[in-house]
Order: sequence, then structure tokens, then C-alpha cells
Amino acid sequence: MNTEVPLLVIVDAANVVGSVPDGWWRDRRGAAERLRDRLAADGVPGRAGPVEIVLVVEGAARGVESVAGVRVESAPGSGDDHMVDLVAAAAGRPCLVVTADRELRRRVTELGAEVAGPRSVRG
Repeated sequence: MNTEVPLLVIVDAANVVGSVPDGWWRDRRGAAERLRDRLAADGVPGRAGPVEIVLVVEGAARGVESVAGVRVESAPGSGDDHMVDLVAAAAGRPCLVVTADRELRRRVTELGAEVAGPRSVRG
């Protein structure tokens, strides 16, 4: 029986989709759905072992549905605050937050999370 705890991967949807100027601002929800689908298909490149992927959306992207392999959470307020709360709730569990936001990176590393930039999950 495999008792390995899956790596919790929390993806900052707004930051990752905003990292490439491909017109995402015209359809924020659609951009978040494309990212969700890419994560469901490709996972997190370079990460061996089981992972649990959580895509955090906010603003116009709220309401994007979860799919097999990716749980989508609509932040009730600040997406950054929600991601910090998720990391705090996962205390003691391996956690990776995907974002380029410096302040968010600082906040989650103080809680013990690893961080990676948007390129780590972009195709």
C-alpha cells in the first residue's frame, strides 16, 4: 500500500495566465479553463510521484469548474490570501505554489511551501 502523501500543487491562475500576453484579458474565464485543461492533461512537468493540483481563480474567472485531476477553487476575496490559507491548512504536507508574485512567494515560503514560476506549468 502506497502511503506517500501527494504533493499539493497550488497554482495562481491569474498570475500564470497573465505571464504570457496572448489576449487572455479578453476572456479571463476561458484563459483559466485552458490552463485547467492543460494542467489536467500534462500535470506538473518534472515532478515525480503523486500530486494534487489546486487551481485558484478569482475575479472574472470565478466559477470555473473542477475536472478530473484539477480541483478549482474560486477565491471568495483575494486569490493570494486564499492560497496562503490553503498552504497554512496543509501544514506538514509537501506543498508547491506556482506564481511569480513576489509578496505571495514570501508569504507561502514563510509557511514552508516551495515556490516555482509560471514557466513550470506553461506549455
